[in-house]
Amino acid sequence: MARGAEGSSGAAMAATRLELNLMRLLSRCEALAAERRDPEEWRLEKYVAALEDMLRELKKQSSKPAPELLNEYSRKVDFLKGLLEAEKLPSSTEKALANQFLAPGRTPTTAKERSPATKTVHLQTKARCTGQMRSELLGTDPLAADDSEELSIRKRKGLTSDEKQSAVELDAVLQHHQDMQEKLAEEMLSLARSLKNNTLAAQNVIKQDNQTLSHSLRMADQNFEKLKDESDRLEQHAKKSVNWLLWIMLIVVCFIFISMILFIRIFPKLK
Repeated sequence: MARGAEGSSGAAMAATRLELNLMRLLSRCEALAAERRDPEEWRLEKYVAALEDMLRELKKQSSKPAPELLNEYSRKVDFLKGLLEAEKLPSSTEKALANQFLAPGRTPTTAKERSPATKTVHLQTKARCTGQMRSELLGTDPLAADDSEELSIRKRKGLTSDEKQSAVELDAVLQHHQDMQEKLAEEMLSLARSLKNNTLAAQNVIKQDNQTLSHSLRMADQNFEKLKDESDRLEQHAKKSVNWLLWIMLIVVCFIFISMILFIRIFPKLK
């Protein structure tokens, strides 16, 4: 019994140690994601792959955390993974569109954070993509545009020394981006409904046209059958008329022939 208790307590400590390692590595990944990285930087990608393995192991543990906490870990790991995939896209427009669909974490990873670090990384990435698109349109240097965007973010953060004020400003920016995403989602839903209504209307019109065409084909078949019957009747009637005329002519010829014979018999030739 004592050994069983010791084994169960060891499993709980292992699970806790694994969760602590996951939190430390997740915090490190969030810090790396917030920094400007070289294209050949490989640490973040390897760290995210290790996070995925650790998260799978944590879900298999018997004394695993609460489902809400596991979902939050999965949300942050998926965000970092999506961030890496978005950075590999060729154009800044595709990167910006991919970043729009990323979902950062809802809660801070460590107790030192006042707001989730993934939300800050999300804002920085959006600002960087916006600066790159602006530089592509204006033909300026994209690195200078990134510097100006990051500098403006730092200036906005440094306007007040009060951390509450900065947190309120960050929440306002996040709320603005969330409103933009909701507006975009509503517009996409509206376009989807309009497309659905147009498709249904076109389907009804095509269905009515098919019904009209089928009715016309049936009427044409019926008229063809009637015309065929009338043609047969007319042909039979014509045959009957020819037969009666032939009999009448034969009777007339026979009558004339008999009349001539009788005339010759009655009135013999004069000598």
